[in-house]
Amino acid sequence: QVQLVESGGGLVQAGGSLRLSCAGSGLSFTRYAMGWFRQSPGKEREFVAAISGSGDNTYYSDFVKGRFAMSRDNAENTVYLQMNSLKSEDTAVYHCAASAFVYGSRWFDKNQYPYWGQGTQVTVSS
Repeated sequence: QVQLVESGGGLVQAGGSLRLSCAGSGLSFTRYAMGWFRQSPGKEREFVAAISGSGDNTYYSDFVKGRFAMSRDNAENTVYLQMNSLKSEDTAVYHCAASAFVYGSRWFDKNQYPYWGQGTQVTVSS
């Protein structure tokens, strides 16, 4: 079965950096678009970034553009989220997600992703 496992979360001061990883198994990794979403207490799960199966195309939410970068290593079945200039409002549980097909270029829509990891906590202290 498909399994996604995130790692790399932790506690960091505002202005610092973290790199999240998500390792996939049980799927033909290059055929899947991958996304990062985050959820903080009392809030809806929100889109952070996504990447196409080839890695040629990336998409970002407005609040992370210029600060976060998503990449993938298909040889290692892993995607990454490099997070720089972190802010206290970035505090959340970060989940990776996989989709064999994203309809209508709705990369930001969590309902397009049937497979999810358990998440990794990111806490940014101010």
